[in-house]
Amino acid sequence: MNLLTRYLGREIYASIALVFAALILLFAFLDLIHEMNVMQGKYGLGYVLLFVVLTIPGHVYELFPVAVLIGTIVALVHLAANSELTVYRASGASLFDMLIALFKIGLPLVVLSFVCGEFVAPPSERMAQKLRLKAQNTVVAVQTFRSGVWVKDEQSFVNIKNVLPENRLQDISIYQFDKSYHLNKITNAKEGKFVKPGVWTLAEVRETHFSGRGVTTRSSPSETWRSAINPSILSVLLVVPEQMSASDLHEYASHLRDNHQQSARYEIAMWNKLVYPFAVLVMMVLALPFAGHQHRSGGISTKIFLGIVLGLAFHFIGRLFASIGALNNWQPFLSATAMTGLFLLFGLGMLWWTERR
Repeated sequence: MNLLTRYLGREIYASIALVFAALILLFAFLDLIHEMNVMQGKYGLGYVLLFVVLTIPGHVYELFPVAVLIGTIVALVHLAANSELTVYRASGASLFDMLIALFKIGLPLVVLSFVCGEFVAPPSERMAQKLRLKAQNTVVAVQTFRSGVWVKDEQSFVNIKNVLPENRLQDISIYQFDKSYHLNKITNAKEGKFVKPGVWTLAEVRETHFSGRGVTTRSSPSETWRSAINPSILSVLLVVPEQMSASDLHEYASHLRDNHQQSARYEIAMWNKLVYPFAVLVMMVLALPFAGHQHRSGGISTKIFLGIVLGLAFHFIGRLFASIGALNNWQPFLSATAMTGLFLLFGLGMLWWTERR
């Protein structure tokens, strides 16, 4: 049985690799076309190619379940067409044995997907965004408000006009309140630079103090600003939540909860990061029913096309469901895992129907 599992694993891994190569080349080509349309200044062809290369790990992580589904279908349908799966079943392998074999084959892919999504794709995506920002000589700003980025930091509200690469901020306004939310002080700084956790250095500082005796102002070339805000929290402005690591998402969501702000989108993204790699196993379960009949009962190309449709449906509907969950403030864990659970039930239902036939 182990010999048959190893043979099945080689066939599935080879098919998944071919599908991955085709999908990555397609997405990289589309990224290249898009970036060539926005080339300007120092952001020439060399930077564009480097940007496309740095975004590939993110595509690898996003496409993992889709590639596994299509690759597994291709391998299983090919084996079924050559009657090799019939021999596999005739040797005494039950449907449960097939599922166990697919589980063993898929487990290394689960680990690889998690490592890629947690440790490779987020820093690579951040490097890509910083590279483009530097080359285009532009800054990052949230477009939700014309006044810039707003962050609640304990008893203070912080407004940042621009977030720059290399842990630098521009045009900072800090509105400090007391426990009764009476305004005590406004601090304006032209620039801020991260020093160490909890500490920033502000340049060209102007402070306005409010008290019962009146208003006083003070200016200084530089000052130390102690704040819970750190680059990992502000990195959300450079990389969308779906492309951040689970640890960064947990930290940022905790920061939002501590400051009584909405954290649903980041909690959903965090749970999705933890659950998404296991979708590889679900896709393998979903692929098994496609090999239930010989190719004469249905064209191989038709089965592969159906696999592509199912994979894309899982990818896009899953994102849509997560977005709806964030908008309606649904329970984050359920919002992140609902589609994976539904596709698992669908795959098991297909297996039961295939076995009955």
